[in-house]
Amino acid sequence: MSRTERYGIYAETDKPFDAALQAMRDALKANQFGILWEIDVKATMKQKLGKEFTDYVILGACNPPIAHQALSAEPNIGLLLPCNCIVRREGGKTILGAIEPHELMALTGRTDLKPFADMVASTLEKVVEEAAK
Repeated sequence: MSRTERYGIYAETDKPFDAALQAMRDALKANQFGILWEIDVKATMKQKLGKEFTDYVILGACNPPIAHQALSAEPNIGLLLPCNCIVRREGGKTILGAIEPHELMALTGRTDLKPFADMVASTLEKVVEEAAK
């Protein structure tokens, strides 16, 4: 079961990191999200700073029909896209997360975007839950 916190939708899983990362990729794809980019935070911290870091990947996910709707309603919403998702290790668990769209839409000050945020939130909640199974 996922949980929503201030700016994210999260679930924990006992899956190993690599399996959870692949499950997140698969769940995004199954829900019509493409992955525009991946940032391997652990590798980047090691390469750029010489610092050790836990397993941590950020996925920039985009659902083109949803993005089109959002950009048509608010052209500057591109500053808040794509939908970021994370897979990271904490203790003995793998944490899966996705941005909470209501928080992003609140930045616009436009209450008419709430139905859009509702749709994206329910889809991302489904993605996180599917990946955690």
